[in-house]
Amino acid sequence: MFKLIAPLSVIIALRFFGLFVVLPVISVYAWNLEGSTPQLVGFVIGGYAITQMVFQVPFGVLSDKIGRKYAIVIGLVIFIIGSIISAMSSDIYGLLLGRFLQGAGAIGAVATAMISDLVREEQRPKAMAMMGGTIALSFALAMVIGPTLGASAGINSLFYLTAILAAISIYVLLAKVPNPPKITHTYHDANKYEFLKNGKLIIMNITNFLQKGLMTFAFLIIPIVLTQTYGWEYADLWKIYIPAMVAGIISMGPAAIFAEKKGKFKEVLIVGIVFFALAYYIIGGSSDEFYFAVGVVVFFMGFNMHEPIMQSLATKYAKVHQKGAILGVFNSFGYFGTFMGGVFGGMIYSPENIPMIANVIIIVSICWIVLITMLPNPLKTKNTYIDLKDTDLSKHNSLDDESGVEEWYINDTEQIIIIKYSDELTNEEKIKSIIK
Repeated sequence: MFKLIAPLSVIIALRFFGLFVVLPVISVYAWNLEGSTPQLVGFVIGGYAITQMVFQVPFGVLSDKIGRKYAIVIGLVIFIIGSIISAMSSDIYGLLLGRFLQGAGAIGAVATAMISDLVREEQRPKAMAMMGGTIALSFALAMVIGPTLGASAGINSLFYLTAILAAISIYVLLAKVPNPPKITHTYHDANKYEFLKNGKLIIMNITNFLQKGLMTFAFLIIPIVLTQTYGWEYADLWKIYIPAMVAGIISMGPAAIFAEKKGKFKEVLIVGIVFFALAYYIIGGSSDEFYFAVGVVVFFMGFNMHEPIMQSLATKYAKVHQKGAILGVFNSFGYFGTFMGGVFGGMIYSPENIPMIANVIIIVSICWIVLITMLPNPLKTKNTYIDLKDTDLSKHNSLDDESGVEEWYINDTEQIIIIKYSDELTNEEKIKSIIK
């Protein structure tokens, strides 16, 4: 599985690194461009997310028609063009155009769908966790490289770097990623939109919206407060992002293991939210740069607890034929949260408003924790693969009545039936006896 997923994970990580690497400094950079206003700065920070949200579905449809690889290449080329425009812009409007184009190369859902194409069902949670881990790692590295390289070579150099990394991603995609197999499925449950009423997925969508919104707002205020209130220079920002990165990586590993190995996803989410609330409590009440920095480090710890498990957890509440649509909606909520965090933050931000904003975020976090308590941890499941020739087709629907069977479906190409079940409630021998 690793050889199949590693190249795609690298592509996803490089692309997210390209988006993340400017976050630590872009608010201050945009603030100083010709024509900038607080509202436009907010659009620069979160604007790419709205085009990400809008183009997720069109790129998914395109990938079904022309193939995953070609759709990803088109998205990366658009991303490269947006990065170059951003690098060459001398006013806020050019930067806005570049950021919108960066977001328009919306390949996230396509890459996730390609992972689902390449790996078997029981390996997908591990593949999603690997993808989430690479995103979290790219985020951590971007926090250090962004302010350091931006201070020494100029912020526009970061956009050129993202363009180069996207070009490398195209090479990796074409040279290292295998073509996905052509697989068709026959489902006894054809309702593709049933998941929209799934309460667990609704909670996950809200969680992604809030997490990404708080992240974007944090990146709006952190560099502005440090440079304008406490007199830091670009070159000084690494002093806060490196400790934040180290703390985030330290918290990421145990959180991912506790969630994936122990099945305690809900508990990890709640701890992360507590860290968000504590971070904004410290930031809102800070009167000097040390306490403000402590709040930033605590925020990164909470964010890195969440990031490696979010996509994996969302897919655990989905049936196999719903996963593409579910991840599309899930990611759209996240991108909308990113957009709102930047735009709404730009509208309400001022140094004197930070304590009030922090109090509102704490209240929202408390409500968020209450919501998460209603989210059950997913059951541990296994899959069994049985040749169709060894089964009685007329007995397949009897699986719906078997306690512990989560779902079943038929792979027409390979002529097998795949059954997902909880080994705490049933076993493979009993399942085989039902459809023998």
